[in-house]
Amino acid sequence: MAVVEETGATVAAAPRPRGGPLRSVRDSLVVAKRNLLRMMRIPEMVVFGLVQPIMFVVLFSYVFGGAIMVPGQASADATVYREFLMAGIFAQTVTFATAGAGAGIADDMHKGLIDRFRSLPMARGAVLTGRTLADLVQTALTLVVLAIVAVIVGWRVHDGVLKALGAFALLLLLGYAFSWIGALIGLSVRTPEAATSGGLIWLFPLTFISNAFVPSSKMPAVLGHIADWNPFSATVQASRQLFGNPEGVVSDAWPMQHPALASILWSLLIIVLFRTLAVRKYRSATA
Repeated sequence: MAVVEETGATVAAAPRPRGGPLRSVRDSLVVAKRNLLRMMRIPEMVVFGLVQPIMFVVLFSYVFGGAIMVPGQASADATVYREFLMAGIFAQTVTFATAGAGAGIADDMHKGLIDRFRSLPMARGAVLTGRTLADLVQTALTLVVLAIVAVIVGWRVHDGVLKALGAFALLLLLGYAFSWIGALIGLSVRTPEAATSGGLIWLFPLTFISNAFVPSSKMPAVLGHIADWNPFSATVQASRQLFGNPEGVVSDAWPMQHPALASILWSLLIIVLFRTLAVRKYRSATA
């Protein structure tokens, strides 16, 4: 199909995709497969993605474990703190994948691949959905390895396998939600390096002003209130409950009293908001 511009020049126009939701799902899966194959051909991407969370597990478990006391305990106990810590490390790992998602999309933009995809008869959101699905698979593999390392250092699940799987499902939902934030960042910057920096700079305060590493009750009042309503904290708290791990002193804030529901609601809200913004940005973004 061709269109005639005001100048009189004839240019090719991408045919409109047909097939509705099923076509969108198929296109998304094709793009996801392309990204997974790319990850398999560059295994260092996966290896380096595992190094940081493993370092956090080891450092916090053995360097700070004997110094930080979980409220409700008579004294600082490294074993108790390791079990308190792991839900936070899991959540931090899935959210830090945001930087990788943003860098990958920014790299595709930089190489002109996004422009090529837009010229094809594909569903408008398929490129971004496929990318986030591929990132979700990589995040799931990372969580499996990280859980094995956690067991080695002393972490245990106390409330059964089904509840533990529920906790991991909440973690992956949070990671998928944050990958859409990464997608928007990747479409908004000019280089993969900028996407990596932009994807991390806001994650550090988000993860540290939370209940991931220390209970919010030990923070100043204002920071503690922010931590209680942090979407990250809701997922961490829900995971601790489902794993049967120590929770410390839990505040009366609604997200902390209903963490699983709060985690789901926060994640769905982030997905709806940032997917809408990312798809809109995708239509007009230029390399």
